[in-house]
Amino acid sequence: MKFFDSHAHANEDEFTPKERAEFIEKIDRAVQNGDLSFINDIGYNLKSSELAAAHAAKYPWCHAVVGLHPHEADTYTDEQLEKIKELAGEPKVVAIGEIGLDFHYDNSDRDAQRYWFRRQIRLANELAMPIVIHERDAGFEVMDILKEEGAFSKARTSKFPLRPGALLPDGSREMLPDARVLLHCFSGSAEFGRQYVKLGATLSIAGPVTYKNARKTVEVAEQIPLEFLLIETDSPYLSPVPHRGEKNHPVNVMHTAEKIAEIRGTDLENVARVTRENAMRFFNITE
Repeated sequence: MKFFDSHAHANEDEFTPKERAEFIEKIDRAVQNGDLSFINDIGYNLKSSELAAAHAAKYPWCHAVVGLHPHEADTYTDEQLEKIKELAGEPKVVAIGEIGLDFHYDNSDRDAQRYWFRRQIRLANELAMPIVIHERDAGFEVMDILKEEGAFSKARTSKFPLRPGALLPDGSREMLPDARVLLHCFSGSAEFGRQYVKLGATLSIAGPVTYKNARKTVEVAEQIPLEFLLIETDSPYLSPVPHRGEKNHPVNVMHTAEKIAEIRGTDLENVARVTRENAMRFFNITE
């Protein structure tokens, strides 16, 4: 049963060389054993984006997402953004991200966060690339900025194929506009999730869905149609139960999938298959 971990950090800056080698070797084994199909290595500054692109070029199971995270927004320059644009042109770089706003930690000035968030949405629109969003305690403003910058506009959605939605009475699927906007590790309410889905966005569910206090995330997993969901680990962070407290790894994405299957009353194979298909379509990846 192959899973697609849509958001991981083999490029994690705090890894020692030995830890990174072990992290990658474990992914290799999982792919060979048929437990993983692909992972996305997600950039969060220029250095990590360059490493993600290098990993994508080297490993068949890896694709890269490149971008500038809000935590370091005070330090970004036009030159760095230009280098992100150059990386985005490499063959296995599949999205711009993770970008957004983080008003929880406030590691950078909020106006700087807004400025670079807007600049990178414009870049993704220019390149017709998917966008991977990081958001903490800034939900409504993130949505507003995405709208204002045309992330859900007809000009953008027209660049991507329609995506399958609800099953119709005749057995066919409703086909809907796809903005190729992904809310990574979505922690909002099911109602907020429905608003995003209506706009053409996709939601990604991570390890916190397995936590006892994860009522909102459980409701999202239960109420949002599976066709609009991806799964992720955000490894080495956010380890799911039963590995909470340990460093996370892409192989643990199966525990998130198991919990979603339990919540939805479906089988694990169905969750693995549909979320893998969703991820491959979203990031325009073929076998």
